Amino acid sequence: MLDDQADRTVAGEAGSSPKTRQMKKICLFVSFLVLHAAVYAAAPPHKYVRIATPKGACIVLLYDETPLHRDNFIRLVREGYYNDLLFHRVIENFMIQGGDPDSRYAAERQQLGDGGPAYTIPAEFVDSLFHKKGAIGAARDDNPDKASHGSQFYLVQGRPFTDRGLDSLEQLRLGGRKIPASHRQHYKTVGGAPHLDQNYTVFGEIVKGLDVVDSIAAEPTDRYDRPVVDQRMQMQLLTRREAVDLERELAGLPPKKNIFTWIQDLFSGKR
Repeated sequence: MLDDQADRTVAGEAGSSPKTRQMKKICLFVSFLVLHAAVYAAAPPHKYVRIATPKGACIVLLYDETPLHRDNFIRLVREGYYNDLLFHRVIENFMIQGGDPDSRYAAERQQLGDGGPAYTIPAEFVDSLFHKKGAIGAARDDNPDKASHGSQFYLVQGRPFTDRGLDSLEQLRLGGRKIPASHRQHYKTVGGAPHLDQNYTVFGEIVKGLDVVDSIAAEPTDRYDRPVVDQRMQMQLLTRREAVDLERELAGLPPKKNIFTWIQDLFSGKR
């Protein structure tokens, strides 16, 4: 009885229609493509945020070395917290600062800078991270732990320094702490704000659109350092595909386009 049943089963499989066998092959092929696309679409190593302004857009890379600040910033961006806020404090050759929620509906010439979440973020000072031009740092008050503000941040413009100027900073502003040679070279050529190092947390840097900072920093300001013409921001976290394409662009490579990226876009909803 069992042998007879087995024979019928084998005979049934052997007698399946060409259409059924073709469908099985198609299903296997599609499964292979989806699996390959999933492996191929591994997440890029970093998170990126696009900051759009009236002066153009820049893209910020968030450092993994400062996870508390990175994750807090990502969460606020995803919530739309920063959309329509102002760069409310702008000082040329220093930095542009934003992230005060009170700035969304602020009146003209209203003094800003006190708004934000009712929490702070523990300082994350990393020796290799410094206030070079284009760095993004967390604002804070004068609290002894140097804990960061929950939402306010700044983008460094800074200026180039001479060896003599850096020597003076080491003694007068940095308490004798020596600026690493690689940082010193960067401060002498590209510029930055070295007096902030190890006092304010740096948690990322601009990798594209650095000229936006220069443009906003050049705007006329009032006595509170607020731009006379409002400079509002919109923020968006880059998708995985956008991040991968950005990293290829920064490496001098074209975007990768093939059947696997097409399938990835199809299932992620990005066309």
